Amino acid sequence: MDDTSFVDKDLQSRRKNRFECRDGMLSLNTDMESKVEIESERKKHIELVHSKISNDAIPKVGMEFDTKEEAYHFYNAYAYKIGFSIRRSKMHKDLEGRITNRVLCCSCEGYREKDKRDVTVKSHRAETRFGCLARMKIYCQNGKYRVVEFIIEHAHMTSSPSKIHLHRSQRKLTLAQTSEIDLADISGIPPKASYDLMTRRVGGHENLGYTIDDCRNYLQTKRTIQMRLGDTGGILEYLQGMQLEDPAFVSAIQADEDDMITNIFWADGKMMADYFHFGDVISFDTTYKKK
Repeated sequence: MDDTSFVDKDLQSRRKNRFECRDGMLSLNTDMESKVEIESERKKHIELVHSKISNDAIPKVGMEFDTKEEAYHFYNAYAYKIGFSIRRSKMHKDLEGRITNRVLCCSCEGYREKDKRDVTVKSHRAETRFGCLARMKIYCQNGKYRVVEFIIEHAHMTSSPSKIHLHRSQRKLTLAQTSEIDLADISGIPPKASYDLMTRRVGGHENLGYTIDDCRNYLQTKRTIQMRLGDTGGILEYLQGMQLEDPAFVSAIQADEDDMITNIFWADGKMMADYFHFGDVISFDTTYKKK
């Protein structure tokens, strides 16, 4: 093989590298252009929404509120119109424990910290934080909470009107709704059926103000409180006391789809030893001949 063949191969490899570099630059430029287009679309969307709502409903630097809760509800109402959820972020307190300033930010603010257990997790949770900068900062001055910073831009697209009711800060159970849920539960109506009935009554999920998970969580919390006060609470206290007395004591409670207790299992150290030698189990059926 002569020297010219080596030269030809070298030239071809250089041309190939140059082509790959140019292709990489083109893809990089394309990504930059797409990012700029997405950011411009976000700004246009926010400007369009702002043009459709009242100017008084948009936060502005210099606004004052009597309480920090009033500032939170105002910013949350604004977030509902735009299509995002908010949360309470950083704050500072004075020597007497009073809050001097507070940051109310978009729920997508910041980034999720890396979890050491990610290696063993098969199905990861959906990413919910994208480093969003949208926020409103309030500062306490002369007994009033004054807006000292307001950032409009988001690092993500906001939700459509049909999805706004799913955001955490926009969901709330009113006193009238909890009364209806309690009445349906006492009447034996499952949570799913009562939720569907209330949804039809108000004309859609977006008008209800809460989800089926909120309904079930409310019933579960209520039943937990009742268990602490009733006979079931006594059983739970007994099981907890036995666990303190006997380190080998174990217990388990099984509930149905409506969070009602169906089975209770417990065993102490002596029971385990007896089962190891004899293999007998005692079961109590409290529903025998129940109508």
